Amino acid sequence: MQFVIRAPKEFWLGVLYLAFGSAGGFFALNYPLGTAARMGPGYLPLLISGLLLLFGAISLVRAVKLTGEPVGRIAYRPLISILLAVLLFAILAERAGLVISILVVALVSAAGSEKFRLDWKAMALLLGFVAFCVGVFVKGLGVPLPVLGTWFGG
Repeated sequence: MQFVIRAPKEFWLGVLYLAFGSAGGFFALNYPLGTAARMGPGYLPLLISGLLLLFGAISLVRAVKLTGEPVGRIAYRPLISILLAVLLFAILAERAGLVISILVVALVSAAGSEKFRLDWKAMALLLGFVAFCVGVFVKGLGVPLPVLGTWFGG
């Protein structure tokens, strides 16, 4: 029986899922797993890795069963802006605090879109989103991130 890839996007999605699931599972096994009642630090990453592997296998099967579009050009602008936003959050979270980090992440990642416009409605929604994140993560869940970081005396 010969397998023909009829849905290239689905195929490459499956390959990515399998790669990330395998890498995540490999690293998760270096941590104690624990049990479902007392989860260790490796439990959730291993569970998510298993789901990625399952989704990857499903995508590969779908790639030979379904007919789909070919893979288009890589959209470099959004790709770079999202990666830069994540990197900036990692750098700024402790130093500048959650408020500044979320503002930077939202603006840098949105700048990757050709439709990005900085108007008063978008800024109002962004400020509301920042307030929501501070309320949920810092106040509600007790995530140990400073609202204003060390750069601002926080």
